[in-house]
Amino acid sequence: MSKEGDTLGLPAVVPEGKFLHNQRVGLVEILDPASVDAGFLGYFLRTDAYRAHILGTASGSTVRHTSPSRIGAFVTAMPPLAQQVSIAEVLGALDDKIAVNLRLAEAAEKLATAEYYRRVRHLPFSQRSFGDVAKVSGGGTPSTSISEYWNGDVLWATPTDVTGLRGPYLSATSRRITETGLSACASELYPAGAILMTSRATIGAFALAQEPMAVNQGFIVVQPNDPDLRFWFFHEMQSRVDEFVSLANGATFLELSRGNFKKFKVRLAEPHVMKEFVALAEPLHAAAANALSENTKLATTRDTLLPQLMSGKLRVKDAEALVAAAV
Repeated sequence: MSKEGDTLGLPAVVPEGKFLHNQRVGLVEILDPASVDAGFLGYFLRTDAYRAHILGTASGSTVRHTSPSRIGAFVTAMPPLAQQVSIAEVLGALDDKIAVNLRLAEAAEKLATAEYYRRVRHLPFSQRSFGDVAKVSGGGTPSTSISEYWNGDVLWATPTDVTGLRGPYLSATSRRITETGLSACASELYPAGAILMTSRATIGAFALAQEPMAVNQGFIVVQPNDPDLRFWFFHEMQSRVDEFVSLANGATFLELSRGNFKKFKVRLAEPHVMKEFVALAEPLHAAAANALSENTKLATTRDTLLPQLMSGKLRVKDAEALVAAAV
């Protein structure tokens, strides 16, 4: 269990095998396996009640932290061992499906990347630049002091929304703005399919917009002149991150300007080669995006069932039916 910082109180179950941990992690070991199931305990430590205990008893003014004694001080009633095992199995079925989907998404994305590299391995740079083959744009932030600009229906992406993704597909954002806020900032409402690349601090984190959305000033947004080739240009951009970083500058943090980005020459194969790649890559990316979208729903189901099962408000048999429908 994390003992300090932004992840304070967040648990993880370590797979079988030997491992080490540093002083910022607390190891929770079961002393009586006849009374407590490890899988059940792993889920119990995720409950709101337990996390509230950790956060409520934490100390420190600059960096909040907890201690082994406070981690172990929580008192609760435990259901019988057999019921604990059943609860863990129900929730574990959802996590197992999430893990399968993650492997599917990673494999699909890696295959698309490998196929792209195979086609450009010996391909020279063309005389055309990103500025020649695509519309290259940026974003902006509405005034945070004007409440009418915020909490609307327009998705508004920040780099944190992208750097936290398990795959390069963005369908939701942590903040939203209003139509008025959109008109008052430097961002357009970009269509689904637009390529988003972070361009400051962290340079070269990518997402394909799955919904229309605006972005803040931490992005370069690329819309190919031929939208059918967006996956070609997406992979071309992904393969060039080191070059992008080399032309970034800034005293406080590195930033790649749109002007410099537009100057980079692109690799362009024969039209039939690029279309052949897109025909292969598009369904791979669709499969990956769908798997990760399903994971969002599965995680929501798991997190909804967790407190109800732990409190006894939901019977295991009823939860099993919901899980069967979900997976």
